[in-house]
Amino acid sequence: MTDQNTTLILFAGFVIVAIGANQIARIFQRIRLPVITGLLVIGMLSGPFGLGLIPTTSRENLHFINDISLAFIAFAAAAELYLKDLRSRLKSIKWMTFGQLVVTFVMSAVMVYVLADHIHFMQGMEIKAKIAVCILVGTIFVARSPASAIAVINEVRAKGPFTQTAMGVTVLKDFLVIVLFAITMSISNVLIKDADMDFWFLLFLLLELTASFVLGFFLGRSLIFILSINAPKLVKTVSILALGYAIYLLYYFLKAYTLASFGKEFLIEPLLICIIGSFLVTNYSRYRYEFIKIIEDAGPGIYVAFFTLAGATMSLDLLVKVWPVAILFFGIRLISMILGAWVGGTLAGDPPLFNRIGWMPYITQAGVGLGLATIVSGTFPEWGIELATLIVAVIVLNQIVGPPLFKWSLSIVGESRERHETPEFDGVRDAIIFGLESQSVALARQLSEHGWMVKIATRKKNINKNEYPNCDIHIIDGLTLNSLEALEASKAEAIVLMLTDQENLELCELIYQHVGTKEMVVRLNHHYNFQKFHKLGALIVDPSTAIVSLMDHFVRSPQATSLLLGMQEGQDTIDLEVLNPNLYGLPLRDIKFPADVIILSIRRRGQMIISHGYTRLRKGDWVTMVGSNKSLENMTLLFDRNSS
Repeated sequence: MTDQNTTLILFAGFVIVAIGANQIARIFQRIRLPVITGLLVIGMLSGPFGLGLIPTTSRENLHFINDISLAFIAFAAAAELYLKDLRSRLKSIKWMTFGQLVVTFVMSAVMVYVLADHIHFMQGMEIKAKIAVCILVGTIFVARSPASAIAVINEVRAKGPFTQTAMGVTVLKDFLVIVLFAITMSISNVLIKDADMDFWFLLFLLLELTASFVLGFFLGRSLIFILSINAPKLVKTVSILALGYAIYLLYYFLKAYTLASFGKEFLIEPLLICIIGSFLVTNYSRYRYEFIKIIEDAGPGIYVAFFTLAGATMSLDLLVKVWPVAILFFGIRLISMILGAWVGGTLAGDPPLFNRIGWMPYITQAGVGLGLATIVSGTFPEWGIELATLIVAVIVLNQIVGPPLFKWSLSIVGESRERHETPEFDGVRDAIIFGLESQSVALARQLSEHGWMVKIATRKKNINKNEYPNCDIHIIDGLTLNSLEALEASKAEAIVLMLTDQENLELCELIYQHVGTKEMVVRLNHHYNFQKFHKLGALIVDPSTAIVSLMDHFVRSPQATSLLLGMQEGQDTIDLEVLNPNLYGLPLRDIKFPADVIILSIRRRGQMIISHGYTRLRKGDWVTMVGSNKSLENMTLLFDRNSS
């Protein structure tokens, strides 16, 4: 069988395993562990030391997956290094980066050297080889995980100086660690091969770094060109990944050619080149948002392939041996990062609280650290495989401990803005409408006709309430938490915002963090604010498109549209929460619904389910149904918890 056929078969098998790993790894989220950890574990189980679904030969035949993934990880890391977002915290970022980079690197390298005789693969090494291992370990320990940091920040919607510093240091440090790795790899090559570090060595190293920076510039221009052409997003995505892989092919070509022609390897640094190229696109082109969108869309698939393969090619026999050392390495890195954060925060003049917990955001490691370990493994196979396995074990520990610590630190400094728990239904359907105008009054009256208790909140002082009969109008002092409490917003099932976008956004933030009202309905004034409200879980009505969409539905399905809008006489639609314990677990076909009631859909944990007769109801499901007013009243009683 030819090498091409072997690679194709292995690749096809790996794709099947990766698809399965992507699904199974999500179980780890339920126990508060990152998906990345799940992918590594599934990869280990699928590898030669587990079920054997991915054989030992995959390490060589599927190495191109590593190269493509590493280039992508470098693109993603630099895409977060947007200078305009970092200017306000530049001093703190600068000194914290210094502390985390220099202190962590030096302290980790020294401590590993001191403990070298207790580390299996370092026993019996010459001093030069030990130094090479120590500086490489120190470099990898500096690496962080921008993807994990972004995931935690997005989860808790963190915002503030501590968050800005953490994000800035994370992406800047991963940029600098690539430069540091290029230097330490060159030094390690010299130390391992027992060559002298003279003037010519330093000049050669400078030439390698210069070549990497120049190639990074040309890569950036090439990426900008790809983004500028009029082509489908898929074509651009494939072209960007291919360009990243081409950098690795160039690296291998130059390495082999210079060794054969001149007897000395000329080593460019692919990760550094990719980071520089991505940095130029992000900061010096008008394609930043499109580039980030491509990175975000392609990211999940790339990470699944990379981490699954990393787990599959891991030497589990060595992993069993290195676990005690892995815990030791984890402790070394943790201590060095605590000291580095204290030094950096003190030099920056940050508040004492920031200095005490400044190390917490930087524990997590993932793609870059794992990528550097993979490179070391391939360059120094004699001991690199064991070192890479040890580093992976440390990364797994960091992945387990890091995200919760970062999340905790954001709560300590008060920059975590998680959603308030939704209040339980009190049996009365309440709504609050902010803004007094003809549309809000009409909405209040229509909701009242359907049995809702409605309040209209306004800051207008001189109003005559007699002009608005049958409307409960409340005058508030401002858009504050006190005003929401005075309106008893915690009892409301829905809050409708009909003010300016800025005012609506202020209220959305307060409701999201402190009230937890299930439904926030916002009337949008400018479409460019859509994403701001969408991130807060608001239901958005855009007047500029709503009428067109409504008329479109009337043209294509007039009967269904008029029915859903309640235009059919005596009929309406309603959303009911499943609160009656007697309904839990029952399939719809076993529930006696009135003949004129139709179940349209079920919303479960934010996901819409197209229902059928065998769909079983669960506690907290929201069921959308249409029918006569009398039948819907009976359904309201049936679904209520008091019906049990």
